[in-house]
Amino acid sequence: MTCPTLLRCRPAAADLLGDLSERVRRDDGIAQFTRFVLVGAATTAVYAALYISLSGFGYLSAHLVSTVLTTMLANELHRRVSFRAEDRVDWFSAQWEAGGVALVGLVATSTALSWLDSVAGAAPLALQIALVASVTATIGVLRFVALRWLFRAPEPARA
Repeated sequence: MTCPTLLRCRPAAADLLGDLSERVRRDDGIAQFTRFVLVGAATTAVYAALYISLSGFGYLSAHLVSTVLTTMLANELHRRVSFRAEDRVDWFSAQWEAGGVALVGLVATSTALSWLDSVAGAAPLALQIALVASVTATIGVLRFVALRWLFRAPEPARA
């Protein structure tokens, strides 16, 4: 079938966004991973803003403070948004479990920043943030696996 105008044959942007929005709201693994990535991207942006604003204290101090604050934020958002577990997992448990996994990420990103500093000296902020983002993305996948399958909260009993 041919369409007189291509614009009328394409789905409307609102339809596409509605379909995507509906897909992300599901509770299957793909939807959870999508929400996990969106939370990760948002908290990485917060990390970048904090890191830039604290960079005058040195790269390691800025990194540590930014990482601790955004990890706590990410843990809470993952508990409430990514996994919808606020009724099954309390705040402290989420911070403890996800924070333990994030500690591995902190060591990895700190090591990467130290390596960059030793190789490149005063590397541009954009390069430092890109390095942390790439290491964080790798650790993030491991974190998703740990939170989804290792630390999974029991499902509420159905009546």
